[in-house]
Amino acid sequence: MEPTDTLICVECGEKVESNSPREKCPKCGGRGTLEYQVDYNRLKEGTFTGEFSFWRYRALLPKVRNCASLHEGGTPLYRAERLARHVGLPKLYLKDETRNPTGSFRDRAAALLVSNMLDLGYTAAICASNGNMGASLSAYCAKYGILCHVIIPKHVDMGKMAQMIIYDAIIEEYGETVDESMERAERLAEETGWYQATSALNPLVIEAQKTIAFEIAEQIGVPDAIIVPMGSGGTIYSLWKGFRELNDLGKIKGMPRLIGVQSSGCPPIVNAFLGKEEALNALWTRATSIFVLNPSKKKLAIKAIKETGGLALSVSDQEMLEAEREIAKMEGLFAEPASSGTIAALKKLVQESIISRDESIICLITGSGLKATDVLQALSKKRKMALLEAEFSTKEKILRIIARRRTYGYEIWKELGKTMTKAAIYQHLNDLRNRGLISVQVKNGRKYFTITQRGKKVLAAIDEIKVLL
Repeated sequence: MEPTDTLICVECGEKVESNSPREKCPKCGGRGTLEYQVDYNRLKEGTFTGEFSFWRYRALLPKVRNCASLHEGGTPLYRAERLARHVGLPKLYLKDETRNPTGSFRDRAAALLVSNMLDLGYTAAICASNGNMGASLSAYCAKYGILCHVIIPKHVDMGKMAQMIIYDAIIEEYGETVDESMERAERLAEETGWYQATSALNPLVIEAQKTIAFEIAEQIGVPDAIIVPMGSGGTIYSLWKGFRELNDLGKIKGMPRLIGVQSSGCPPIVNAFLGKEEALNALWTRATSIFVLNPSKKKLAIKAIKETGGLALSVSDQEMLEAEREIAKMEGLFAEPASSGTIAALKKLVQESIISRDESIICLITGSGLKATDVLQALSKKRKMALLEAEFSTKEKILRIIARRRTYGYEIWKELGKTMTKAAIYQHLNDLRNRGLISVQVKNGRKYFTITQRGKKVLAAIDEIKVLL
């Protein structure tokens, strides 16, 4: 099979011809990072073609024959008018990556990675992820019949975990942080020959994510600044590369200042940018999607920030949560904490006059807050209990009615307030019976239901969980 494209080391300039993505430069002994070199001659007539979506920019992506897709990309960029008035910055825009199929910007990467897997004939992929990448890859692999193995650290947002489970990924917990999970993924890829789909270890991810810059340029041109959440540092570098390529093509003039944001609980890139040193073993943040102790793209992120005249800063988890509520209340957009950090950072920068009130600013919203609901639940025990009551299952209600006395379907339907059809009640009763939680006896032609010992144990377990919450 002919090489996919040319990979070049950002450290030593070594060119590597390879038909499979590689992250480490063989000449540098693994110290240098490989990235794809664009062949500008492939962009015919200097225009993008097709619908406004990820694959519109195929000409500036590494070559693939297959185009895996769940209709990713083409996300909206809109003026946040109410939030802008609140912050005191008239020209504020949100690039809403929550509109991607699985709710995050990582769907762009998953589309390109799975396309590459299909080209190369892979049937299994390995990915270390603290959330979004694992969820995205699981969905795209499911669509194209590829086995997906996700290595997760101890702390992962439950919404993202739920996506991996429903997409039938094979999930393994390894390590306290995603840094340790990545080490495990590297070893497994070497041992098994599975496709390495970890975002920090596959250079196709940078290529996929640079399409965000392409879309912004078509939607608004070149803004004064873009504020970006940072974990590994790859996202901010992706934007830098995308705008740089558009400049090289003569499609735009100038670069936006790139501003990177991390949690003050884990700010290794910010510290490096500011020349600070900090012990890594004491770091922690509830913004798990950017909880990375040793960012693999730290140097590249700092390069992107410095070359555009940008800066790096940190915000507290509490500031992120406050911004999360403000975005939702004023713009109807539920952003995950890491994304909300961009608004928290913007407020600081405006207050300190680092960003002037006449500048056009974009905040990149990388993922949906629906995938990180455990962060909101952690705000108070009262909120946890309210959420628990709101999600009280119909089956549990039915089981508790039967636990009080032997009864029959019509009586259960009446006690539930006749809020559903009788047919639906009997479907729930059949499910409970099949699971061994209730038994049925027929008397005078009527079916009476009684709770079993197993059913009593299930209710006791639920009660115990509520006490712990």
